[in-house]
Amino acid sequence: MKVAGDPPLHLTYCTNIHPADGWPGVSANLRTYAPALKQRFSQDAPFGLGLRLSARDARELLDGHLDDFASWLAGEGLYVAILNGFPHGQFHRTPVKEEVYAPDWRDPERVRYTRDLIRIVARLVPAGLDAGVSTAPLSYKTWMARATGDEWMTIVRHLVEIAADLVKVRERDGTLVHLDIEPEPDCVLETSAETITFFEQRLLPHGAPLLARTLGISEDRARAALLEHISVCFDCCHFAVEHEDAHEALTSLQRAGLRIGRVQLSSALDVHVPASPDARARVLDRLRTFADSTYLHQTVEADAGELRHYPDLGPAIEAAVNRSGAGAFRTHFHVPLYAASYEELGSTQDYVRTVIHAARAQGFTRHLEIETYTWDVLPAALKTDLGESIAREYEWTLRELRSSKPEARSKLQPEF
Repeated sequence: MKVAGDPPLHLTYCTNIHPADGWPGVSANLRTYAPALKQRFSQDAPFGLGLRLSARDARELLDGHLDDFASWLAGEGLYVAILNGFPHGQFHRTPVKEEVYAPDWRDPERVRYTRDLIRIVARLVPAGLDAGVSTAPLSYKTWMARATGDEWMTIVRHLVEIAADLVKVRERDGTLVHLDIEPEPDCVLETSAETITFFEQRLLPHGAPLLARTLGISEDRARAALLEHISVCFDCCHFAVEHEDAHEALTSLQRAGLRIGRVQLSSALDVHVPASPDARARVLDRLRTFADSTYLHQTVEADAGELRHYPDLGPAIEAAVNRSGAGAFRTHFHVPLYAASYEELGSTQDYVRTVIHAARAQGFTRHLEIETYTWDVLPAALKTDLGESIAREYEWTLRELRSSKPEARSKLQPEF
């Protein structure tokens, strides 16, 4: 939904919340939840969705269903301007772990999948609004530990192919569609510094000449086109886990000329592990309830200015068991936005609040996307009705948007 202001923001929720396998399942989830949420939060104006489609979902939607879906959206007063194109395959109720990054950007299948998503969002996005497709952070870091120069050039070439497609979409339809690369812990791009380095040392110097030749334009225009169409998905959970200061990360990305295509609103676990043996054992026992077998929960510990990285929550807990002294863990587990703490455990809710206020004040993106997707694997005590849980996420976010600019409160009514 559009939140009025200067510039306006579009608030959506990512439908990766809903387990589905195939377009019929995705469609059924949308029909169950989206109209009810619109009725609750945006009765008199269009209500946006952040649509998550696997490669299979996208293929099936394109196979004769896209026009019907567009008609259903219009009839319900719904719209789609951003797609989640990060996980290629199934994302729920089956172990995902590091396979969520496959195929990576060395694989032509990642290009094909992304092209399908571009076709879909270019058809669905309302006139006058930019559109985005989020994607994986190039690859999982351990997979690229011994990557050759040719492998890096393959990644660059594939991104250039997508950028060329996006330039052509804009020339044809007048619609700006951007590919939003999503940095994530333990991936090739996990910090703001690594993201900037990739753009400055690989994508721009090697990609601009390729794009210039592909489109028959100057290298300066090609460089500008890359920066316009290849952008960053700023996931609050991911950057918080890296212990990056939100303002500094956002500022450094923008100073380097990188666009923020969208902000994903998601909280990480933020846990102080006490030095006292009894309190330490209690906190670690509580933390173990979050160590599920479905997703990777990369953990970064801050200790006297040093950061220790763990590939998953289990190894982080075992390291804490075998070491004395206090520690500060941040874990890649998307916990609900509306809760600041979970008994002995905390969350990075304040980090999300900071980013919302910055986006409201600075206007560096048009898209805010609620992205708590772990409802299925939350500890039992935290599970509630899914529809009500999503609604509580909206309520918390809208309160923050209203408080972020007091002089504009009277304008904070959904409109399109």
